[in-house]
Amino acid sequence: MGMFLNSRIPFESYRLVKRDTYFVDKTSLIEELFPFLEVEKRFICITRPRRFGKSVMANMIGAFFGKAADSGALFGSLKIASSKDYKNHLNQHCVVSVDFSRMPQDCGSYAAYIGRISDGLKRDLEEEYPDIDFGFGRDLWDMFQTVFDKTGQNFIFVMDEWDAIFHKDFISEKDRRNYLEFLRNLLKGQAYVELAYMTGILPIAKYSGGSELNMFAEYDMATRVKFSEYFGFLDREVDRLYEIYASNTINPRITRDDLAVWYDGYHTAAGDRMYNPRSVVCALTDNQISNYWTGSGPYDEIFYYIRNNIEDVQDDLALMVSGECIDIKFQGYAATGMELYTKDQIYSAMVVYGLLTYEDGAVSVPNRELMDKFDELLLTNHNLGYIYSLTKESEKMLKATLAGDTKTMCGILKFAHDTESPIFSYNSEIELSAVVNLVYLAARDKYRVEREDKAGEGYVDFIFYPERKGMDALILELKIDSTPKEAISQIKNKNYALRFAGKMGEPPKYTGRILAVGISYDRKTKEHSCKVEELKKFI
Repeated sequence: MGMFLNSRIPFESYRLVKRDTYFVDKTSLIEELFPFLEVEKRFICITRPRRFGKSVMANMIGAFFGKAADSGALFGSLKIASSKDYKNHLNQHCVVSVDFSRMPQDCGSYAAYIGRISDGLKRDLEEEYPDIDFGFGRDLWDMFQTVFDKTGQNFIFVMDEWDAIFHKDFISEKDRRNYLEFLRNLLKGQAYVELAYMTGILPIAKYSGGSELNMFAEYDMATRVKFSEYFGFLDREVDRLYEIYASNTINPRITRDDLAVWYDGYHTAAGDRMYNPRSVVCALTDNQISNYWTGSGPYDEIFYYIRNNIEDVQDDLALMVSGECIDIKFQGYAATGMELYTKDQIYSAMVVYGLLTYEDGAVSVPNRELMDKFDELLLTNHNLGYIYSLTKESEKMLKATLAGDTKTMCGILKFAHDTESPIFSYNSEIELSAVVNLVYLAARDKYRVEREDKAGEGYVDFIFYPERKGMDALILELKIDSTPKEAISQIKNKNYALRFAGKMGEPPKYTGRILAVGISYDRKTKEHSCKVEELKKFI
């Protein structure tokens, strides 16, 4: 067993994952890899946003194929065990496992980074094949070729986070070219490569202007169907995890709807909706809904992507925070660029990094967890101009609404209109709802805000579900060229307040005060009108 060759680390890492209470069996992926063994098209690169299980899958593959440990007990009860080729491949291969995100201590140069990998593999080969004379000063790929020539032994390469080095400040353009050349020499056209399975965030096909790594077939989440169900959690998988949680947790605090609202919403090319797996597991383990989106460095900040074109993206941000989709031409390779300028480049890069989701030619904010990040940006970054100014008024707007201060409410809405932004043309309720969403943005700290939610006999524009005891619930209805009185009449006539009632035979979900809020805009007079009225309980 070596540092990289036939290492025990993948086995131990996957063994710990399988022991987790909220383990999900994704081993069917292994069976899909069997046809790729020892054929020309044996180079696979799977790219996904961070926290979508890439490393778990890489360790699973290494643990299954590798000779370092007997993993029969580990996989014998899992889906892969039913494959007819299961025993033919279980622990029958030499596996080279490299996690490219691992750095030498105090690493400050590409030479030190790649030296750790190259020297480690050379040492592994010398220890694994002590009877082979490799000579002196041999290149790594020559040593692999020598083993193949003398023994016929070939290797499965499992390479996780292939693009991690590109996120390091000390890496120059020359270093990037050298790294791509290293991978090309190690893998391309080499008979000793039985399979090359590589993962990362960045699209490999567009990172190089040449042909260094063009032997890889790349499978991303936005445009490729194959392998889509193995990264992230499907709805049915979360159903099962929630059953485990509900059975094993004392005083469970999370509902199944909570998981959907907070962590669902990513889309695959196959048409599946995906949950962020890390966030789901963290929430169920902690018995607490929270924002588990974590990262380090500028690649994790929304502002990093939009900073070069704030003027063009401001209106889109307002619409997306309101729940709208924005049409784009997806350019996955844009994520490889350090400078992003066009909206298509910016939004495409944000899809690659998991900050937005892509479906049917449009992008949107996938869920509450990411919406919190966008809210944070809008509330704290003064570079966003009028959007920032509007969101700073949102605390006043909520207080005025709860107090029934319609004069202040109308004044804030007029301030929004006076920004003279194209989004506030009010040609439809979409634009008006975007404005309303911005001026109530601070309410998200105290409420779960749902737009166009099914309620009573129709769909209400906004419902504010209190997340703190003692807060009033709010039902907002918007009208163009009408009156707030008519908006409130609609709330009453269609029994929107029933959304707060429990199911038949169950106690109500909410027993506090419910306020109906009507907001209208007259396109001729350019005036806003507001009305706030307390509703009677569940008509």
